[in-house]
Amino acid sequence: MSAPLYVRQLQLGPMQNFVYLVGPGQGEEAVVVDPAWDVLAIEAALAEDGRKLTGAFVTHSHGDHINGLPELLSRHDVPVYCQQEELDFSAALQAHRGAMRPLKHGDTFQVGALEVNALHTPGHTPGSQCLHVADALISGDTLFVNGCGRCDLKGGDPERMYETIQCVLLKLPERTCLLPGHDYGHVPRAPLEEVKPHNPYLNFTSREAFVKFRMRPRT
Repeated sequence: MSAPLYVRQLQLGPMQNFVYLVGPGQGEEAVVVDPAWDVLAIEAALAEDGRKLTGAFVTHSHGDHINGLPELLSRHDVPVYCQQEELDFSAALQAHRGAMRPLKHGDTFQVGALEVNALHTPGHTPGSQCLHVADALISGDTLFVNGCGRCDLKGGDPERMYETIQCVLLKLPERTCLLPGHDYGHVPRAPLEEVKPHNPYLNFTSREAFVKFRMRPRT
């Protein structure tokens, strides 16, 4: 990843979740991506790196990605950036509606001098989103190093996931570093050009074949 960007990857909780701190390379500001499991550990990492929390970014609303949000908001008066479609979908996010800052695909916001891009990437949930900044992509449960998010849970849609991969993610530069929401791969992060040969979901050219493979019975 390029030098101007600050990213810290924290593995927290019993489900191999990655929580991220993101900000400009030079500065004090940072947002937390998917605040879950251990708010004190998140705060300790911020303090260790000399960062001030200025916001939260929610890739999607499943509990293992936002179960720290109530505590975080009780301790920090910060905005929470989510996709409008996810806010409409999630009662858990609606409970904090006053803090929510709904986004649409392609919207940007500032973290200090750093411009952050929000990509609407539905499929795992209706309002799943990725954070794209500089040459990094924080993908939540949309894309993993060796897989993609489940589409058989409430709000999941394999056809939308196929469109997300083909029309959004594969349009990004190959050097883009994938930073997934779980440590499910053989490495915790990798450039898309290194992910593609090992990730079957990035290599389908037929929607029908993708849907059949993604929705095959789980073993």
